[in-house]
Amino acid sequence: VILSTQILTCLFTNIVCFFLIHLLVLYLAKSLGLDSVGFGYLQTIFGVLQLVGGYIFGRFADQFGARAALILSCASGSIFFLLISFATNIPLLFLSRLPSVFMHGMPGAQKVITDMTPPSQRAGALGKLGLCFGVGIIAGSAMGGSQSLLLSTLNCINRVLTPMSSSAGTSQSGSLFSIREIVRLMKFPGVMEVFIVKVFAGLPIGLFMIMFSIISMDFFGLEAVESGYLMSYFGVLQMVVQGLVVGKLASHCTEMTLLRLSVFVFAGVGLGMALMRTVWHYCIIAVPLVFAFSMLATITDSILTKAVPSSDTGAMLGICASVQPLTRTVGPTIGGVLYKQFGVSSFGYLQLMVNLGLFVYLLKSKIPLGEMKSQ
Repeated sequence: VILSTQILTCLFTNIVCFFLIHLLVLYLAKSLGLDSVGFGYLQTIFGVLQLVGGYIFGRFADQFGARAALILSCASGSIFFLLISFATNIPLLFLSRLPSVFMHGMPGAQKVITDMTPPSQRAGALGKLGLCFGVGIIAGSAMGGSQSLLLSTLNCINRVLTPMSSSAGTSQSGSLFSIREIVRLMKFPGVMEVFIVKVFAGLPIGLFMIMFSIISMDFFGLEAVESGYLMSYFGVLQMVVQGLVVGKLASHCTEMTLLRLSVFVFAGVGLGMALMRTVWHYCIIAVPLVFAFSMLATITDSILTKAVPSSDTGAMLGICASVQPLTRTVGPTIGGVLYKQFGVSSFGYLQLMVNLGLFVYLLKSKIPLGEMKSQ
């Protein structure tokens, strides 16, 4: 059993981030009279803060150790929940977003795993950590709008009770944010190529998921309760894939093979999305979708952390963690245009074309990676 305390930490963080930030904040925004444009600004601010904070958090973990980084994440979460509890007007609601710049529990836990597992077992270990997100989806759907103060208290307790033997930071650079450092990491063999695949392979489905709250009502005709059931279904799929499938495949196949497989499956998912007409079609498509999404995230994180020195794994994980905030920042505008002008099928066709191109690129290119299987 690897790092049960870190997995518990990540579990709480994912439950809170995925549901309180997206459900409770939405409820508060409506109750305070914030219109759709204002809520868009609120989401954009959150995306920008997470985008900038991901790399800074990773550098912090490299310099001060994973324990200090996880404590910072939990403390930031506690402040966020407290501010949400007292958000009685719109300015306070916007102010409550500020601590989210350091709310990065998953990269913190990933940093611990990269420090304490040999490279040959990293993909399987990172896959098991992804179980937390699936549990968070299921539990959070049942929790709905649970009380912020309670979760703030749990976060504080979790912060105090997080012992770990991860080594202290060894990064030599004193700056927490440096463009030069990012460029240096991208120059390591294979890093830029794999990172490009990571960003673009999941971008179309990321745009779809950003618009899903609207699509679920307009296209599928779902009520809020039914959408919650659908998210719980996704959580179960994520748990199965991350806990049972990723590790098994990583022990029998090279990481480059799994990367190509995930991109190819993503292309098939795009075709299915372009042809789907009902929510039942989407439930079927969700199986390969969750597989490709989970496999891509786990394998690329594993490849990228092994491609850089151990003293820079935190920074690399921080850069990886910035991919989703980047999508959330630019996604509402691009996704809104696609949905309004071309309909739901446009997300599927974009997914198909992008991933077919990436698949051909991966077949023809010779990315310099240390090919190894989990033992």
